[in-house]
Amino acid sequence: MNAVAAPRTVPHTRSLAWLLLAVPCLGLLAFFLYPLATVAWRSLTDASGAFTLGNYARLFDDPGLPRAALHSLETGLATTFCTMLLGLGLAMALHRSRLPGKALIRAALLLPMLAPSLVLGLGLVLLLGRNGLVHRLTGLPTDIYGFTGLVIANTLYGLPQVVLIVSAALARTPARHYDAAASMGATAWRQFIDVTLPRLRFALIAAAFLVFTETLTDFGSAVIVGGNYRVLAMEIYSEVVGQLDFAMGATLGMFLLLPALFSVWLGRMAKRRQDSGDASPGRALVPAHHTGRDVVLALVALLALLPMVAVVGTVAYVSFVKLWPYQQALTLANYTGLTEGFGPVGTSLSMAFIAAAAGTLLVFALCAGLRKAPAAVARPVQFIASLPAAVPGMVIGLGYVMAFNHGPWSGWLHGSLLIIAACSLYHYHAQAFLTMQTGMRQVPDALEDAVAAFGGSTREVLRDAVLPFTAPAAISTFFYLFMRSMVTLSGVIFLVTADTSLASVSVMRLDENGFLAQAAAYAMCVVVAGALALGAMRLLLHILKERRHVA
Repeated sequence: MNAVAAPRTVPHTRSLAWLLLAVPCLGLLAFFLYPLATVAWRSLTDASGAFTLGNYARLFDDPGLPRAALHSLETGLATTFCTMLLGLGLAMALHRSRLPGKALIRAALLLPMLAPSLVLGLGLVLLLGRNGLVHRLTGLPTDIYGFTGLVIANTLYGLPQVVLIVSAALARTPARHYDAAASMGATAWRQFIDVTLPRLRFALIAAAFLVFTETLTDFGSAVIVGGNYRVLAMEIYSEVVGQLDFAMGATLGMFLLLPALFSVWLGRMAKRRQDSGDASPGRALVPAHHTGRDVVLALVALLALLPMVAVVGTVAYVSFVKLWPYQQALTLANYTGLTEGFGPVGTSLSMAFIAAAAGTLLVFALCAGLRKAPAAVARPVQFIASLPAAVPGMVIGLGYVMAFNHGPWSGWLHGSLLIIAACSLYHYHAQAFLTMQTGMRQVPDALEDAVAAFGGSTREVLRDAVLPFTAPAAISTFFYLFMRSMVTLSGVIFLVTADTSLASVSVMRLDENGFLAQAAAYAMCVVVAGALALGAMRLLLHILKERRHVA
């Protein structure tokens, strides 16, 4: 019986792998590589379609463009420096201190993850702008626009990601290293210098390049608090929307893409070096009592998190103000009388659900197919699936405009919710793919082979062998894509129409027109939707864990 079943197993599993790989690979080709190639080609052609390098030469003709590039570099470096210092301090407070209230620190760090970057920028304007809350209460002159505002907004936005990366590295540092250092008489400071920092070096490099890349390519904060301090993301938007110069927009997009690609590559190299450390960290370190250390870390946590809570809290407060800053009576009118109603919020929810559902299915199929694919196929597919992490959302969105606004697909894709969902999905595809791939590694090869050997169909192999082990990763992937799609702006700013306006875009439009209270109301709708999604994810993961425990 075994001799008969065995020959059927190999072709069955191989056909499954190719079947599962085909559709997601076609999706990557059509909705990621093709738009990206379109942007690259448009940057190398003139109005007649002839090849030229003139678009790149034009970058130096306008003195504003080199200045914007310098501003982007300055902002990126300053933000990276501030974020790394505060992020390291917060991670140490969570894992190397006896501070009470660590749950509050974690809760505060969730706030930037629930809101688009432009919400933090809006909060800074409402708090520290020329007519901000601080000025109204104290009379002190305040002006947050420009370099300072960009650094603060991007630092607050990048902090949670730095804390996550550094925390993971701290958790992998075995307690025996500290025990050995203490036995040789090393003080707490020497242990930090000689044990903690060397173990964190690759995680710190990876986190630094991540923050630098996101700051370099961010549009949300720049459009709200940038003011006259122009950066590259704002220049791309101005060239495309203001002047309809798609060639220059594509050229600036490629100019922005190159440092992002290099930065992400270096960051991933550092992360791989970090992950290649101790596979089994052993006993976790229990921090000893040290009053001085805990006081310093508490001050760092207060310095980092108080502005975060104040900024989001200010947005929440202003969303109930009748007419900011002139009529400060509290009212629900900003919610009940929204300019466009709750239509943009509903559109964002629908788009986010489509992106999350389709993305989870496609990423699951891709990772399942890669399990049986030969290395010659798996390696390039994995590279392409991870590549969107290095591509700014604005470049992807610009590619969608150039690729799908004309041609055979334009009739049913242009201005549709599907194309916006696709843009959002492939903007955040890399992290979703890595999350699912981590979950897929939990599936025992022997179990999958056993189900197939006993005549299990493709559906039965996925249901009985793969899905039970990947369900937590699938849930995390779905809600990650949903929450990121709810807050996206840079990737979809060129794609929305009057019929498909999103909540995040409405925040930007209302801020531009001076309707700050209504912009705050839309922003809080996005934050609440993200919080509910996060709560639903944690509930589902808890239920799944409980069921496994009972089983």
